[in-house]
Amino acid sequence: MKASELRNKSIEELRKVAEELRKKINQLLIEKSLNKLNKPHLLKLTKKDLARVLTIIKEKSKQ
Repeated sequence: MKASELRNKSIEELRKVAEELRKKINQLLIEKSLNKLNKPHLLKLTKKDLARVLTIIKEKSKQ
């Protein structure tokens, strides 16, 4: 996800995206613990996307 795309969304939409990313991270962690994770780089990318979303939420809430 690009930050420019995320900045066009409302805070509520961003919170929904953050919740979906958290669920995806949990699923990836479960797969990793079961040694079924074929693409381990997805975990790192998903965590970065979540951090990006949370940063934009914080920026918007300060305004």
